[in-house]
Amino acid sequence: MMMSNRSSLFGVLWWQRSLVFVGGGSVAWFVHDVIGWQHLTMPTAPASIIGAALGIFAAFRANAAYARWWEGRQLWGRLVSASRMWASQCRAYLNDGIVIDRLVRRHALYVHVLRCQLRREDPFNDAHVLRLLDRLGLPEEERQRMRAQSSIGHDLLDEHMATLAAAPLLDPHRLQSLDSTIMTFLDVQGGCERLKQTPMPRSYGFFVERLLVVFSMLLPWCIVKDVGWLVIPVNVVVGLGFTLITETARLLEDPFAHSWHSLPITTIAVDIERDLTQRLGDADLPPAVVVNDQGILW
Repeated sequence: MMMSNRSSLFGVLWWQRSLVFVGGGSVAWFVHDVIGWQHLTMPTAPASIIGAALGIFAAFRANAAYARWWEGRQLWGRLVSASRMWASQCRAYLNDGIVIDRLVRRHALYVHVLRCQLRREDPFNDAHVLRLLDRLGLPEEERQRMRAQSSIGHDLLDEHMATLAAAPLLDPHRLQSLDSTIMTFLDVQGGCERLKQTPMPRSYGFFVERLLVVFSMLLPWCIVKDVGWLVIPVNVVVGLGFTLITETARLLEDPFAHSWHSLPITTIAVDIERDLTQRLGDADLPPAVVVNDQGILW
């Protein structure tokens, strides 16, 4: 997630390919003022209608995309709260220190695995996952078994259930409470997978992009008579405004993408691990994630 804005105006103009808007305004100005074909103008009604439709499409898409992004953040907020509850429950309800340590550390592993799955990364190439696998002392056979799972996260939660079911002298009410927490983990994982695997309909972006091209070609002919050569910067500013709205929507559609606009789930996962590790009384905490030189928090 971008924490500070270090981009330049020229970088934004190049990023959004504003030469299209420059070209549309330049053609209208050249034909109208340089060649002198001043009769080639248009009334403002067509551009106004297209601009209104474009604004509706762009705003709707941006709102829908932000709702997805914010839902992703809410899901990971639930994961933070439930993870803390899990560690406290394990310490309070169980008497076996070895079992407590395994359940809590395995859950830290689960959080990192979920992060990798949502970002389409191989968990077994992730430094945090490998570190926790070593800390848990999982043999190579167990790791290969995990690799074969369609959902490694679900497999780890299933291991939670098996461990709790085998725990001696666990009160049924406490077991039910732990079951509810695991259900919360499954709900969060299911919600994240729904967002990841169900992209926004492509028609939203298609119509906005096509209308924007038409609008940027029509607008200069509507205002060139009144503003002259200023039609070029005006067309760039207006077109860039619409482009940035729709581009922002495109970037927010996937809140878990490994990019500067995504949620900082690496930071959240490491913070969860630090919390859980402290509950175990372990002072060997993983270093907290900080904003990098580009102003991005992963």
